[in-house]
Amino acid sequence: MPDSDSNPGRHRAKGRRRKPRAGRGKALRVAAWSAAGVVVLGGTGLGFVYFKLNGNIKSVDINQALGTDRPDNVDNGSQDILVLGSDSRAGSNKEVGGGQDEGSARSDTAMVVHIYKGHKKASIVSIPRDTLIDRPSCTDKDGTEHAAQSDVMFNSAYSTGGAACAVKTVESMSGIRMDHYVEVDFSGFQDLIDDLGGVEITTSKAINDPDSHLDLTAGTHKLNGKQSLGLVRTRHGVGDGSDLGRIQLQQAFMKALMDQIKDVGVFTSPKKLYDLADTATKSVTTDSELASVKNLTSFANGLKGIGSNDMSMVTMPVQYDTADANRVLVDQTKADQVWKALKADRAVPKAASEGTATGSADNVVK
Repeated sequence: MPDSDSNPGRHRAKGRRRKPRAGRGKALRVAAWSAAGVVVLGGTGLGFVYFKLNGNIKSVDINQALGTDRPDNVDNGSQDILVLGSDSRAGSNKEVGGGQDEGSARSDTAMVVHIYKGHKKASIVSIPRDTLIDRPSCTDKDGTEHAAQSDVMFNSAYSTGGAACAVKTVESMSGIRMDHYVEVDFSGFQDLIDDLGGVEITTSKAINDPDSHLDLTAGTHKLNGKQSLGLVRTRHGVGDGSDLGRIQLQQAFMKALMDQIKDVGVFTSPKKLYDLADTATKSVTTDSELASVKNLTSFANGLKGIGSNDMSMVTMPVQYDTADANRVLVDQTKADQVWKALKADRAVPKAASEGTATGSADNVVK
Protein backbone atom coordinates (compact mmCIF):
# COMPACT_ATOMS: atom_id res chain seq x y z
CA MET A 1 0.00 0.00 0.00
CA PRO A 2 1.38 3.43 -0.87
CA ASP A 3 2.63 5.56 2.01
CA SER A 4 0.68 8.81 2.01
CA ASP A 5 3.57 10.53 3.78
CA SER A 6 6.14 9.60 1.17
CA ASN A 7 6.54 13.28 0.29
CA PRO A 8 8.30 14.78 3.37
CA GLY A 9 7.28 18.29 2.36
CA ARG A 10 3.58 17.55 2.63
CA HIS A 11 1.52 17.04 5.77
CA ARG A 12 -2.07 16.21 6.41
CA ALA A 13 -4.11 19.30 6.91
CA LYS A 14 -6.45 19.73 9.84
CA GLY A 15 -7.23 23.43 9.54
CA ARG A 16 -9.91 25.36 7.77
CA ARG A 17 -10.15 24.88 4.03
CA ARG A 18 -9.49 27.90 1.84
CA LYS A 19 -12.09 28.76 -0.79
CA PRO A 20 -11.49 26.53 -3.84
CA ARG A 21 -11.03 28.00 -7.28
CA ALA A 22 -13.89 27.98 -9.73
CA GLY A 23 -14.05 24.89 -11.91
CA ARG A 24 -16.27 22.38 -13.67
CA GLY A 25 -18.18 19.90 -11.60
CA LYS A 26 -18.25 16.61 -13.43
CA ALA A 27 -18.74 13.71 -11.00
CA LEU A 28 -21.05 10.78 -11.75
CA ARG A 29 -20.72 8.69 -8.69
CA VAL A 30 -24.21 7.28 -9.02
CA ALA A 31 -24.20 6.42 -12.70
CA ALA A 32 -22.92 2.86 -12.77
CA TRP A 33 -25.13 1.87 -9.85
CA SER A 34 -28.04 3.24 -11.85
CA ALA A 35 -27.09 1.00 -14.77
CA ALA A 36 -26.88 -2.02 -12.50
CA GLY A 37 -30.31 -1.15 -11.12
CA VAL A 38 -31.79 -0.90 -14.60
CA VAL A 39 -30.45 -4.33 -15.52
CA VAL A 40 -31.89 -5.68 -12.27
CA LEU A 41 -35.30 -4.38 -13.30
CA GLY A 42 -35.07 -6.20 -16.58
CA GLY A 43 -34.08 -9.49 -14.98
CA THR A 44 -34.35 -12.49 -17.26
CA GLY A 45 -36.55 -10.47 -19.60
CA LEU A 46 -33.38 -9.20 -21.26
CA GLY A 47 -33.09 -12.50 -23.07
CA PHE A 48 -35.64 -11.64 -25.77
CA VAL A 49 -33.25 -9.09 -27.26
CA TYR A 50 -30.07 -10.89 -26.23
CA PHE A 51 -28.00 -10.46 -29.36
CA LYS A 52 -28.89 -6.80 -29.83
CA LEU A 53 -28.11 -5.90 -26.24
CA ASN A 54 -25.05 -8.11 -26.09
CA GLY A 55 -23.47 -6.11 -28.89
CA ASN A 56 -23.97 -2.87 -26.97
CA ILE A 57 -21.64 -3.74 -24.10
CA LYS A 58 -18.01 -2.57 -24.20
CA SER A 59 -15.40 -4.36 -22.12
CA VAL A 60 -11.83 -4.25 -20.80
CA ASP A 61 -9.84 -7.38 -19.90
CA ILE A 62 -8.59 -6.22 -16.50
CA ASN A 63 -7.17 -9.62 -15.52
CA GLN A 64 -4.97 -9.83 -18.60
CA ALA A 65 -3.84 -6.22 -18.28
CA LEU A 66 -2.80 -6.52 -14.63
CA GLY A 67 -1.54 -10.10 -14.55
CA THR A 68 -0.61 -11.61 -11.19
CA ASP A 69 0.75 -8.48 -9.50
CA ARG A 70 -2.46 -7.91 -7.54
CA PRO A 71 -3.86 -8.41 -4.03
CA ASP A 72 -4.98 -11.93 -3.16
CA ASN A 73 -8.49 -12.91 -4.18
CA VAL A 74 -10.29 -13.27 -0.84
CA ASP A 75 -12.86 -16.04 -1.26
CA ASN A 76 -15.29 -15.23 1.57
CA GLY A 77 -18.49 -14.78 -0.43
CA SER A 78 -18.18 -11.00 -0.72
CA GLN A 79 -17.51 -8.99 -3.88
CA ASP A 80 -15.75 -5.68 -4.55
CA ILE A 81 -16.57 -3.63 -7.65
CA LEU A 82 -14.82 -0.48 -8.82
CA VAL A 83 -17.44 1.84 -10.30
CA LEU A 84 -16.26 4.76 -12.42
CA GLY A 85 -18.12 7.61 -14.08
CA SER A 86 -16.19 8.77 -17.15
CA ASP A 87 -16.26 12.19 -18.74
CA SER A 88 -14.86 11.42 -22.18
CA ARG A 89 -15.47 14.29 -24.59
CA ALA A 90 -15.89 11.93 -27.53
CA GLY A 91 -19.28 11.43 -29.19
CA SER A 92 -22.44 12.44 -27.34
CA ASN A 93 -20.54 13.14 -24.13
CA LYS A 94 -19.12 16.28 -25.73
CA GLU A 95 -22.56 17.90 -25.49
CA VAL A 96 -22.93 17.32 -21.75
CA GLY A 97 -19.37 17.38 -20.51
CA GLY A 98 -18.14 20.95 -20.85
CA GLY A 99 -14.95 22.41 -22.20
CA GLN A 100 -12.46 19.57 -22.13
CA ASP A 101 -10.84 18.56 -25.42
CA GLU A 102 -12.67 15.94 -27.47
CA GLY A 103 -11.21 12.46 -27.07
CA SER A 104 -9.74 13.16 -23.63
CA ALA A 105 -11.20 11.44 -20.59
CA ARG A 106 -11.04 11.39 -16.81
CA SER A 107 -12.69 9.33 -14.13
CA ASP A 108 -13.99 12.18 -12.02
CA THR A 109 -16.27 9.67 -10.34
CA ALA A 110 -15.05 6.67 -8.39
CA MET A 111 -16.45 4.40 -5.75
CA VAL A 112 -15.70 0.97 -4.37
CA VAL A 113 -18.90 -1.03 -3.93
CA HIS A 114 -18.48 -3.86 -1.41
CA ILE A 115 -21.22 -6.50 -1.54
CA TYR A 116 -21.23 -8.47 1.71
CA LYS A 117 -21.50 -12.24 1.91
CA GLY A 118 -25.10 -13.25 1.25
CA HIS A 119 -25.65 -10.21 -1.02
CA LYS A 120 -28.16 -8.60 1.35
CA LYS A 121 -26.25 -5.40 2.12
CA ALA A 122 -23.46 -3.24 0.74
CA SER A 123 -20.96 -0.56 1.68
CA ILE A 124 -20.01 2.14 -0.81
CA VAL A 125 -16.77 4.07 -0.43
CA SER A 126 -16.50 7.20 -2.58
CA ILE A 127 -12.98 8.25 -3.55
CA PRO A 128 -12.63 12.02 -4.06
CA ARG A 129 -11.17 12.79 -7.47
CA ASP A 130 -8.95 15.54 -6.03
CA THR A 131 -7.15 13.21 -3.60
CA LEU A 132 -3.36 13.29 -3.95
CA ILE A 133 -2.09 9.72 -4.12
CA ASP A 134 0.91 7.63 -5.17
CA ARG A 135 0.03 6.08 -8.53
CA PRO A 136 1.73 2.76 -9.40
CA SER A 137 3.33 2.14 -12.78
CA CYS A 138 0.72 1.51 -15.48
CA THR A 139 0.55 0.25 -19.05
CA ASP A 140 -2.08 1.86 -21.25
CA LYS A 141 -4.19 0.18 -23.94
CA ASP A 142 -1.55 0.97 -26.60
CA GLY A 143 1.14 -0.83 -24.62
CA THR A 144 2.91 2.33 -23.46
CA GLU A 145 4.32 2.00 -19.94
CA HIS A 146 3.94 4.91 -17.54
CA ALA A 147 6.29 5.15 -14.57
CA ALA A 148 4.91 5.37 -11.04
CA GLN A 149 4.30 8.89 -9.73
CA SER A 150 3.83 10.43 -6.29
CA ASP A 151 1.49 13.24 -5.30
CA VAL A 152 -0.79 13.09 -8.33
CA MET A 153 -4.56 13.45 -8.39
CA PHE A 154 -6.46 10.21 -8.12
CA ASN A 155 -8.47 10.78 -11.28
CA SER A 156 -5.28 11.10 -13.32
CA ALA A 157 -4.84 7.29 -13.10
CA TYR A 158 -7.66 6.76 -15.59
CA SER A 159 -6.49 9.48 -17.96
CA THR A 160 -2.96 8.02 -17.83
CA GLY A 161 -3.63 4.34 -18.34
CA GLY A 162 -7.38 3.83 -18.67
CA ALA A 163 -9.53 1.36 -16.75
CA ALA A 164 -6.71 -1.05 -15.89
CA CYS A 165 -4.62 1.73 -14.36
CA ALA A 166 -7.60 2.96 -12.34
CA VAL A 167 -8.16 -0.56 -10.98
CA LYS A 168 -4.47 -1.02 -10.21
CA THR A 169 -4.37 2.30 -8.38
CA VAL A 170 -7.40 1.48 -6.23
CA GLU A 171 -6.00 -1.96 -5.43
CA SER A 172 -2.69 -0.36 -4.47
CA MET A 173 -4.43 2.14 -2.19
CA SER A 174 -6.80 -0.32 -0.54
CA GLY A 175 -5.03 -3.67 -0.62
CA ILE A 176 -8.31 -5.14 -1.90
CA ARG A 177 -8.64 -6.99 -5.19
CA MET A 178 -11.46 -5.67 -7.37
CA ASP A 179 -13.67 -8.54 -8.57
CA HIS A 180 -15.35 -6.41 -11.22
CA TYR A 181 -15.20 -3.09 -13.02
CA VAL A 182 -18.16 -1.00 -14.24
CA GLU A 183 -17.95 2.36 -16.01
CA VAL A 184 -20.79 4.64 -17.14
CA ASP A 185 -20.48 7.82 -19.20
CA PHE A 186 -22.18 11.23 -18.91
CA SER A 187 -24.66 10.89 -21.75
CA GLY A 188 -25.57 7.38 -20.60
CA PHE A 189 -26.40 8.61 -17.11
CA GLN A 190 -28.62 11.37 -18.45
CA ASP A 191 -30.46 8.98 -20.79
CA LEU A 192 -30.96 6.42 -18.03
CA ILE A 193 -32.70 8.93 -15.79
CA ASP A 194 -34.94 10.07 -18.65
CA ASP A 195 -35.83 6.46 -19.49
CA LEU A 196 -36.69 5.88 -15.83
CA GLY A 197 -39.05 8.85 -15.91
CA GLY A 198 -37.00 11.08 -13.63
CA VAL A 199 -36.08 11.02 -9.94
CA GLU A 200 -37.88 12.86 -7.15
CA ILE A 201 -35.72 14.62 -4.58
CA THR A 202 -36.27 17.22 -1.88
CA THR A 203 -33.82 20.05 -1.29
CA SER A 204 -33.60 21.75 2.10
CA LYS A 205 -32.19 24.90 0.48
CA ALA A 206 -32.03 26.49 -2.96
CA ILE A 207 -29.24 25.32 -5.26
CA ASN A 208 -28.07 27.69 -7.97
CA ASP A 209 -24.90 26.73 -9.83
CA PRO A 210 -24.41 28.20 -13.34
CA ASP A 211 -21.41 25.90 -13.88
CA SER A 212 -23.64 22.81 -13.76
CA HIS A 213 -26.70 24.61 -15.20
CA LEU A 214 -28.72 23.85 -12.09
CA ASP A 215 -31.27 26.19 -10.53
CA LEU A 216 -33.53 24.62 -7.91
CA THR A 217 -35.64 26.26 -5.22
CA ALA A 218 -35.93 24.67 -1.81
CA GLY A 219 -38.58 21.96 -1.90
CA THR A 220 -39.54 18.79 -3.79
CA HIS A 221 -38.60 18.35 -7.45
CA LYS A 222 -38.96 15.65 -10.12
CA LEU A 223 -35.62 15.87 -11.91
CA ASN A 224 -35.20 14.81 -15.53
CA GLY A 225 -31.91 13.48 -16.90
CA LYS A 226 -30.35 16.89 -17.55
CA GLN A 227 -31.31 18.20 -14.12
CA SER A 228 -30.09 15.03 -12.42
CA LEU A 229 -26.78 15.34 -14.21
CA GLY A 230 -26.56 18.95 -13.03
CA LEU A 231 -27.25 17.90 -9.45
CA VAL A 232 -24.57 15.22 -9.31
CA ARG A 233 -22.09 17.58 -10.97
CA THR A 234 -22.68 20.68 -8.85
CA ARG A 235 -20.08 21.72 -6.33
CA HIS A 236 -20.18 25.52 -6.08
CA GLY A 237 -23.86 25.72 -5.20
CA VAL A 238 -23.62 23.76 -1.94
CA GLY A 239 -21.42 23.23 1.10
CA ASP A 240 -17.85 24.50 0.99
CA GLY A 241 -17.63 24.29 -2.81
CA SER A 242 -15.41 21.21 -2.76
CA ASP A 243 -15.69 17.81 -4.42
CA LEU A 244 -16.48 16.41 -0.95
CA GLY A 245 -19.74 18.36 -0.81
CA ARG A 246 -20.64 17.09 -4.24
CA ILE A 247 -20.08 13.52 -3.06
CA GLN A 248 -22.61 14.08 -0.27
CA LEU A 249 -25.20 15.23 -2.83
CA GLN A 250 -24.51 12.22 -5.01
CA GLN A 251 -24.88 9.79 -2.15
CA ALA A 252 -28.26 11.31 -1.26
CA PHE A 253 -29.34 11.18 -4.91
CA MET A 254 -28.32 7.54 -5.15
CA LYS A 255 -30.51 6.65 -2.18
CA ALA A 256 -33.46 8.49 -3.72
CA LEU A 257 -32.89 6.62 -6.99
CA MET A 258 -32.74 3.24 -5.28
CA ASP A 259 -35.96 3.99 -3.38
CA GLN A 260 -37.82 4.83 -6.60
CA ILE A 261 -36.33 2.48 -9.19
CA LYS A 262 -38.51 -0.46 -8.14
CA ASP A 263 -41.68 1.55 -8.84
CA VAL A 264 -41.15 2.50 -12.50
CA GLY A 265 -43.38 -0.32 -13.81
CA VAL A 266 -41.19 -1.82 -16.51
CA PHE A 267 -42.83 -5.24 -16.27
CA THR A 268 -46.09 -3.76 -17.57
CA SER A 269 -44.41 -2.11 -20.56
CA PRO A 270 -42.19 -4.22 -22.85
CA LYS A 271 -41.13 -1.07 -24.72
CA LYS A 272 -40.03 0.63 -21.51
CA LEU A 273 -38.15 -2.49 -20.51
CA TYR A 274 -36.38 -2.58 -23.86
CA ASP A 275 -35.56 1.14 -23.80
CA LEU A 276 -34.06 0.85 -20.32
CA ALA A 277 -32.07 -2.26 -21.19
CA ASP A 278 -30.83 -0.75 -24.46
CA THR A 279 -29.72 2.48 -22.76
CA ALA A 280 -28.10 0.64 -19.86
CA THR A 281 -26.07 -1.71 -22.02
CA LYS A 282 -25.00 1.10 -24.36
CA SER A 283 -23.90 3.16 -21.37
CA VAL A 284 -21.62 0.70 -19.63
CA THR A 285 -18.09 -0.58 -20.02
CA THR A 286 -17.33 -3.61 -17.86
CA ASP A 287 -14.56 -6.05 -17.15
CA SER A 288 -14.52 -8.92 -19.64
CA GLU A 289 -16.14 -11.34 -17.17
CA LEU A 290 -19.32 -9.21 -17.06
CA ALA A 291 -19.36 -8.30 -20.75
CA SER A 292 -22.43 -10.21 -21.85
CA VAL A 293 -26.13 -9.82 -21.17
CA LYS A 294 -26.19 -13.22 -19.49
CA ASN A 295 -23.33 -12.47 -17.10
CA LEU A 296 -24.36 -8.88 -16.43
CA THR A 297 -27.94 -9.95 -15.72
CA SER A 298 -26.80 -12.75 -13.43
CA PHE A 299 -24.57 -10.33 -11.55
CA ALA A 300 -27.32 -7.70 -11.28
CA ASN A 301 -29.94 -10.24 -10.18
CA GLY A 302 -27.67 -11.00 -7.25
CA LEU A 303 -28.12 -7.41 -6.08
CA LYS A 304 -31.94 -7.44 -6.11
CA GLY A 305 -32.26 -7.73 -2.35
CA ILE A 306 -30.20 -4.60 -1.63
CA GLY A 307 -32.24 -1.43 -1.07
CA SER A 308 -31.22 2.03 0.06
CA ASN A 309 -31.60 1.07 3.72
CA ASP A 310 -29.17 -1.78 3.15
CA MET A 311 -26.41 0.47 1.84
CA SER A 312 -23.81 2.21 3.98
CA MET A 313 -22.23 5.18 2.16
CA VAL A 314 -18.98 6.77 3.27
CA THR A 315 -16.27 8.89 1.72
CA MET A 316 -12.69 7.66 1.87
CA PRO A 317 -11.23 9.51 4.89
CA VAL A 318 -9.28 12.58 3.81
CA GLN A 319 -8.08 15.89 5.21
CA TYR A 320 -7.94 19.25 3.44
CA ASP A 321 -4.51 20.08 2.06
CA THR A 322 -3.29 23.39 3.51
CA ALA A 323 -0.66 23.58 0.75
CA ASP A 324 -3.31 23.57 -2.01
CA ALA A 325 -6.95 24.53 -1.43
CA ASN A 326 -8.06 22.39 -4.38
CA ARG A 327 -6.65 19.07 -3.12
CA VAL A 328 -7.21 16.64 -0.27
CA LEU A 329 -4.88 14.12 1.34
CA VAL A 330 -5.61 10.57 2.43
CA ASP A 331 -6.01 10.26 6.20
CA GLN A 332 -4.07 7.03 6.14
CA THR A 333 -4.86 5.79 9.64
CA LYS A 334 -8.61 6.18 9.19
CA ALA A 335 -8.57 5.00 5.56
CA ASP A 336 -6.85 1.81 6.73
CA GLN A 337 -9.80 1.21 9.08
CA VAL A 338 -12.16 1.37 6.09
CA TRP A 339 -10.17 -0.95 3.84
CA LYS A 340 -9.44 -3.47 6.61
CA ALA A 341 -13.15 -3.67 7.47
CA LEU A 342 -14.15 -4.35 3.88
CA LYS A 343 -11.39 -6.88 3.40
CA ALA A 344 -12.70 -8.77 6.44
CA ASP A 345 -16.32 -8.37 5.18
CA ARG A 346 -17.23 -6.23 8.19
CA ALA A 347 -19.13 -2.96 8.50
CA VAL A 348 -17.08 0.22 8.18
CA PRO A 349 -16.59 1.59 11.72
CA LYS A 350 -18.12 5.02 12.39
CA ALA A 351 -14.84 6.10 13.95
CA ALA A 352 -13.23 6.00 10.50
CA SER A 353 -15.18 9.12 9.47
CA GLU A 354 -14.85 11.09 12.68
CA GLY A 355 -12.71 14.21 12.42
CA THR A 356 -12.26 13.96 8.64
CA ALA A 357 -13.07 16.50 5.92
CA THR A 358 -16.73 16.35 4.87
CA GLY A 359 -17.64 19.11 2.42
CA SER A 360 -20.45 20.48 4.64
CA ALA A 361 -23.28 19.59 2.26
CA ASP A 362 -25.02 16.91 4.29
CA ASN A 363 -28.84 16.98 4.43
CA VAL A 364 -29.12 19.40 1.49
CA VAL A 365 -30.81 16.69 -0.59
CA LYS A 366 -33.24 14.10 0.79
